[in-house]
Amino acid sequence: MRITVAQLNYHIGNFERNSRLIIDAIKKARDEGSDLIIFSELCVTGYPPLDLLDHIDFIRRCEETVYKIADSCRGITAIIGSPIINTQPEGKKLFNAALALSDGKVIFEARKALLPTYDIFDEYRYFEPAKDFRIFEFQGKRIALTICEDLWDEQPFPNEFEKSRLYTISPMDELAKYNPDLVINISASPFAYTRIEAKRKIFIGKALKHGIPVISVNQTGANTELIFDGGSLIIGKNGKIFKQLPFFEEALYTFNLESLYEDFTEPEPVVPDTVMLVYKALNTGIKDYFGKSVFSKAVVGLSGGIDSALVLVLAVEALGKDNVVALILPSRYTARQSVDDALKLTSTLGVKYEIISIEKPFTAFEEILKPIFRDLPPDVTEENIQARIRAVLLMAYSNKFGHILLNTSNKSEAAVGYGTLYGDMAGGLSVIGDVYKTDIYKLARYINRKRIIIPESIIKRPPTAELRPSQLDTDSLPEYRILDEILFRYIELQKPAKAIIEEGFSEELVKRVIKMINANEYKRYQTPPILRISHKAFGAGRRMPIVAKY
Repeated sequence: MRITVAQLNYHIGNFERNSRLIIDAIKKARDEGSDLIIFSELCVTGYPPLDLLDHIDFIRRCEETVYKIADSCRGITAIIGSPIINTQPEGKKLFNAALALSDGKVIFEARKALLPTYDIFDEYRYFEPAKDFRIFEFQGKRIALTICEDLWDEQPFPNEFEKSRLYTISPMDELAKYNPDLVINISASPFAYTRIEAKRKIFIGKALKHGIPVISVNQTGANTELIFDGGSLIIGKNGKIFKQLPFFEEALYTFNLESLYEDFTEPEPVVPDTVMLVYKALNTGIKDYFGKSVFSKAVVGLSGGIDSALVLVLAVEALGKDNVVALILPSRYTARQSVDDALKLTSTLGVKYEIISIEKPFTAFEEILKPIFRDLPPDVTEENIQARIRAVLLMAYSNKFGHILLNTSNKSEAAVGYGTLYGDMAGGLSVIGDVYKTDIYKLARYINRKRIIIPESIIKRPPTAELRPSQLDTDSLPEYRILDEILFRYIELQKPAKAIIEEGFSEELVKRVIKMINANEYKRYQTPPILRISHKAFGAGRRMPIVAKY
């Protein structure tokens, strides 16, 4: 049996585009002599369709598209992902399904049993979980057809709860009762740099446990803040990886199923460098955010600091230098070096730029507010005014020329509220809002691995907001190398203060950092969409009350 794995980039709700991608892949697979081609979870709609699933006309378009694709399956069978209607009077109105199509018909359907409701997932909001399990028989092979989470049943709770398993049922154990010859898993698994190895272990573990090959097909590309890495896996019955498809690229791969039952000698694919993967993820996120919307151009506020430098480089690579503009907005506190470094970077990248001093509007605000502020000394109020003046200018450019403003705040700043609401937190897309400051430097070094693009003076210079004389980030925050360690433990690992302190961190500092995190939840509610590269990003995946005392 010849099988083709189709790792493609889908657009939510774009039925014409998605069906064209799928049908083109079916034709190519048939030309290569494939008997079966496999696509990813909810490929008909794009993932995640969210509340579009509540619209009956959306579901009707799904049905029409399924049969359009089925009509192209002549001489070949395709496995696709689509919502289907639950015809029973009880339960949610839809199932998340894997459908086998052949000769214009749906010849088999498998329904997803484990519906994740953690992190960014909320599938039980829309879908009824499957309770019955059947085997798909195809060309003499018994296939256990599963959908994403159905193979993740053994994953542990994400924190220190006493329970060790998240689910009470194993769909694969149920399907194993029918002695399958092959496991196929179609998925829409978002990228998280901490989960690459975990994914591998899950699929390898299933192959070894049941002694049969496992084929896992993931999508690639990005939809709003979610980025999909691809990396589809084909694993032999011996638990060895036969093939891993590339990360963040579309790919079709055809092979003979019989090879997966043999003792093949293909070298084990190396897990790519984490920094490189994060860089590719951010690049993919920007490219698809623009490519799947009505916008094509971006504007970046370039300060001469490392955060905005990184965002500018990413934007230029994703969109092209002719589609990116940098605004340099110096104040009375901006060092000459900051402007020089910003100009040097724009020259290296070949990017158009404008220099607009904020001195006049800032002076005007000081004069207007002087009667109200009386003789009160300058403080964070005046700092925030400068940040908001910059936001007004950036958004004015955005409005006038149709450029999306790319936000340049990092995760460390967002976590502790080190940013100005309606100021440097403004934008249409937060590019590095899920990247800690210490990782910003790693990405900068990655960019400069072959030649100097980001000036070394930007990388080596101590971080500063330049909103008052001789200001440094460390005036208000701990050193980032310490801060980020605490943040990671509290946000990603969800460890309580006591556990973090027991690891050797200062009790006073840990409590201060956690207080800052909790106190600034209201700011994070108003941030732009944040490109997600971790398993616990701010936004839809981390839901915290604003008015709470804990």
